[in-house]
Amino acid sequence: MVEKRNLVLICALFFVISSINGEDPYRFFTWKVTYGDIYPMGVKQQGILINGQFPGPQINCVTNDNLIISVYNYLNEPFLLSWNGLQHRRNSWQDGTYGTTCPIPPGKNFTYMLQAKDQIGSFFYFPSLGLQKAAGGYGGIKIYSRPRIPVPFPFPAGDHTVLAGDWYKKTHQRLRHILDMGRSISSPDGLLINGRGWNGYTFQVEHGKTYRFRISNVGLTTSINFRIQGHTMKLVEVEGSHTVQNTYTSLDLHLGQSASVLVTANQPVKDYYVVVSSRFTRRVLMTTAILHYRNSKIGVSGPPPGGPTTQIAWSLMQARSLRWNLTASGPRPNPQGSYHYGMIKPSRTIILSNSAPWINGKQRYAVNGVSFVSGDTPLKLADYFNIGGVFSIGSISDKSYNGNNAYLATSVMHADFRSFAEIVFQNWEDTVQSWHIDGYSFFVVGMDGGQWTPASRWRYNLRDTVARSTVQVYPKAWTAIYIALDNVGMWNIRSENWVRQYLGQQFYLRVYSPVHSWRDELPIPKNALLCGRARGRHTRPL
Repeated sequence: MVEKRNLVLICALFFVISSINGEDPYRFFTWKVTYGDIYPMGVKQQGILINGQFPGPQINCVTNDNLIISVYNYLNEPFLLSWNGLQHRRNSWQDGTYGTTCPIPPGKNFTYMLQAKDQIGSFFYFPSLGLQKAAGGYGGIKIYSRPRIPVPFPFPAGDHTVLAGDWYKKTHQRLRHILDMGRSISSPDGLLINGRGWNGYTFQVEHGKTYRFRISNVGLTTSINFRIQGHTMKLVEVEGSHTVQNTYTSLDLHLGQSASVLVTANQPVKDYYVVVSSRFTRRVLMTTAILHYRNSKIGVSGPPPGGPTTQIAWSLMQARSLRWNLTASGPRPNPQGSYHYGMIKPSRTIILSNSAPWINGKQRYAVNGVSFVSGDTPLKLADYFNIGGVFSIGSISDKSYNGNNAYLATSVMHADFRSFAEIVFQNWEDTVQSWHIDGYSFFVVGMDGGQWTPASRWRYNLRDTVARSTVQVYPKAWTAIYIALDNVGMWNIRSENWVRQYLGQQFYLRVYSPVHSWRDELPIPKNALLCGRARGRHTRPL
């Protein structure tokens, strides 16, 4: 009976959204989230499965498609999915972080209504609550260009998803308990490729043909390097940006990052290693999959090819080599280079510095001296219903702070709709940082060692840097981005190191428009879950 009522609601929402989004196609998904036994590293573990799968089902869609995803939570704990890289234009209600969305209670259902508005590229979804990401529940997202939009490379013979990252043998509940006690969870136990350990996954190719590999780092704490034995890779896309097609023998991907490469099967017919190894770790972790040529009778042999380990300069040079393909179309027919980001003067500079303070005798992480703690009500709901005492605008400074007096707060920063900002990520720690901004793609205009100063702007790339949603900051270094704040909502800015995120290295950017118009922001969904102090309130109909 409950499922029938949900189906009626979904159908009603379908017709409502049709009137808003016109004729853009719809794709419907029903996902059942359960626990299940998995063996990613040869020992039984409790994983989070979607429709019995780990990793979860692949989402394949086209620019502007509407995605209606009905999620049934059969866990014994609340559950929430977020969509890494999807911008949710005018619709932070669907972002799937606790600052915007109430979790799905055990035994309950929630239907996400997403749109791949003006986007192409390679992304992924993941559980955003607590340490649930450490148990799985993640999957790939492919957004293809519309048929009439030219793509700057021939259609490949195949399109492979590679979800790679570090893995712990401890359960996500145990990891969370260790962190809550103020202790370290130490190093990961290994690496996975598509949920499998050594040689546990096979990519099949045919000699002479070219294949697309969409690689995402879905791990918790570790940067990785990706390579294929005996083959080169042509980079063609980074998180929705078509790139200058440089060729690499191996590629660094930091936490939360995604990229697409083309690989031509032009070697002798046999099997080859697909290798993922850790970067910037004391103990180098490695795992492999198999690139299997059709009709191959020769298996892999010998050691997997080595790759870079702790070399910062190598990684920095590679990062600087990534360039926007100015003549290629993006999600629209006009060339990417028709948007001249470098000719726009920022109206504001925000400087964000990360730190690792101890607060109340426990390890925490902070941004500008503030370690984030969640309120009792999602911030977006508190803002919409004018519920006081949940958060304060300006509870985090936009100026760098690296002192010792860090404190706990539900930190929210204000930003004006349609402003153009410069954000500098300053890292004084000895570890690589990885930063993500929900709801946006931004231009990585510069990165270098030492302290950022206004003179650093002379070294910015104001012509053809890539636009992406996740960027690394090297140790004792800075990274600067330009961002057009053209998407109203409450947006999470966070460390993609999930331990640091969980322990406070995040905050929310409230991009605000005083004009309450559907042109700027969609109204609260009729099926919105209400929790905390928003429970019992009424949502106005769409």
